[in-house]
Amino acid sequence: MTSTMERRETTTRMMAGTMESSDAVQAAGAYLLRYGLVLVIAWIGFMKFTAYEAAGIHPLVANSPLMSWAYAIFSERAFSALLGVVEISVAVMIALRPLSAKVSAIGSGLAAVMFLTTLTFLLSTPGWEASLGGFPALSVVPGQFIIKDIVLLAAAVWSLGEALPAAQS
Repeated sequence: MTSTMERRETTTRMMAGTMESSDAVQAAGAYLLRYGLVLVIAWIGFMKFTAYEAAGIHPLVANSPLMSWAYAIFSERAFSALLGVVEISVAVMIALRPLSAKVSAIGSGLAAVMFLTTLTFLLSTPGWEASLGGFPALSVVPGQFIIKDIVLLAAAVWSLGEALPAAQS
């Protein structure tokens, strides 16, 4: 039969082991969240240099009250490439967290603004699937294509919140 003291020691060891495991999982999650965000933003940014992507974003940009003015200044391909440069730059800034918390915080903030902007496409681009009765059934494009930006926005806000305290010190 074990004594109360032995049970407490066993419980303490188990809790310490659980906390170490939890810390490792949290660290792995943070790494995957930050660099997964970097990968997604960079990949989308590089795609902006293709005719396929430039044509794909055209209806989103053209219907947006925030961005439709861009086609009066830039061609479809030029504006897409400009967005690509911005997205790749934001991805690089976020990735620089081990070197500069401040740069990473700025990149994370820019990513949050970027995802907030793209989420407005849900309101400005026709995207409710009529064959399913309209709202709340999302069409594939833009609806299901854009709705993932809620999770990407959350990742950008987390990254900003993680980097900001270190950037301010």
